[in-house]
Amino acid sequence: MAQSESMLNDDERWDGLLRRDRALDGSFFFGVLTTGVYCRPSCPARRPLRSNVRFYATPRDAERDGLRPCLRCRPQVTSAATTDAKVLELCHYIEAHSDERLSLAVMVERAGLSRFHPQRSFKASVGVTPKAYLEACRVRKLKHSLRQAKDVTEAVYDAGFGSSSRVYERADTRLGMTPNQYRRGGRGFTITYAEVDSPAGRIMIGATDRGVCSVQFGDSTAQLLEALRREFPAAGLQPMRAPERPEFRAWIELIDAHFSGGRQRLDLPLDVHATAFQMRVWKYLRSIPRGELRSYREVAAGIGRPSAVRAVARACTSNALAVVIPCHRVIRGTGELGGYRWGLERKRALIEMERSATPAC
Repeated sequence: MAQSESMLNDDERWDGLLRRDRALDGSFFFGVLTTGVYCRPSCPARRPLRSNVRFYATPRDAERDGLRPCLRCRPQVTSAATTDAKVLELCHYIEAHSDERLSLAVMVERAGLSRFHPQRSFKASVGVTPKAYLEACRVRKLKHSLRQAKDVTEAVYDAGFGSSSRVYERADTRLGMTPNQYRRGGRGFTITYAEVDSPAGRIMIGATDRGVCSVQFGDSTAQLLEALRREFPAAGLQPMRAPERPEFRAWIELIDAHFSGGRQRLDLPLDVHATAFQMRVWKYLRSIPRGELRSYREVAAGIGRPSAVRAVARACTSNALAVVIPCHRVIRGTGELGGYRWGLERKRALIEMERSATPAC
């Protein structure tokens, strides 16, 4: 059994440090002032000069002196039993206070975890980060509140969410449906649609109560409606009536402004269903500046998957939000346009339109 920290003097700690005595791990920690790190007694790193060493009872004491944990011996990771006990205490605290504003700093202070790697310790024990656990607690409370509260907004705020928009942004992963659908028992959803003109032809825009779900080019109303039905065969479709959906009108105006060159980015709320890989590709596409192009290979490298060039091309092809997710800005490395879901003439027209509307540097 390791000696109690209170029974050791600095000379004994130094001797244990020189011996790299694992039995003393947890009884004290030492900091090296010249490197700015602190370690366990058994750390395999090169031994420092005695004059540069300070001893500490806990990692938090060392961190208060501005030291950071050693990357080799990871002194902030305490024994599994101690960490699990702290994490369990934090779980109970989060569950009891999920309707309050809880920052990561507050949660870390409550648990007594290292401020450098609190999420790693928590996730190792629970399987998710403290933020994800807090959100899960709020979702459980939201599901109960949706059945009891007078309306969705009341339920959202009672559960601790700061705004209803944050719930709707990720409703699929939280509830499997929107709050309104959950409140109604999960009955089918409705897509509102409207047609607008653009320099590249007619566009039909579809949206749910969460955001834009479809933006497609077509040659006729019948063709556009058929494409929307193919994309969402189980949904109810209804034409837009301005008084009912003022936010939809605002989204249409943003798209119009984009075509006229007055809107560089289309930061619209989206309601899209996709794999994690597709979402990574689409997020990257939305970061490409107007008037600029990338090759499929550059996109693959940009998302950290340089060998996934073909998968990137498939993700571009599966995009159902023309212009909003600008897959037309991706071409082949040879300079050829490559494919485009709505035809190469439209792709060429969009590229030329954006280049002509972008001021030269």
